[in-house]
Amino acid sequence: MSERSPAPGGLELVESLVNTLDIESGADSLDTAEGRARFGLAEADVPGARELRESLRVVLLAHAGHPPHHEATPLGALLAASPLVVAVDAADGSATLAPADEGPLRSRVAAAIARALVEGTWIRLKACEAADCHWAYYDRSPAGRGRWCSMQVCGARAKMRRYRAK
Repeated sequence: MSERSPAPGGLELVESLVNTLDIESGADSLDTAEGRARFGLAEADVPGARELRESLRVVLLAHAGHPPHHEATPLGALLAASPLVVAVDAADGSATLAPADEGPLRSRVAAAIARALVEGTWIRLKACEAADCHWAYYDRSPAGRGRWCSMQVCGARAKMRRYRAK
């Protein structure tokens, strides 16, 4: 739904996973082979990916100051089984956190979150406050107080509702 540019670095993976479900229409791209292929998922992996997606959405709503949209497994519990390792580049000595196993989606998400924490970008990944949207977006506003994935769609709808309520 958003016209915003993708989240930086590994957060693009998290953003695109959360945005596999269009809440308004109910369309879920994880239902298609092409949608699963984007994340390296087999059909048997879809229930776990959906659980991860909704746990991420709850956290992104919290980043924006909103309550959970529904009950979800705590993200920390899901990522606890996804160990990370410190990878050190022999050439320049730089270090990064990397998944111990690159294959599973949870491991890749855990590594992306860890990198974003170090870079200070994790808290800027949010979910739209519109109840019929909750699309993930990266908040690039100077104050970090963005509320909607799209000012032209969700923001305009919210402002129109508020105006009509007066």
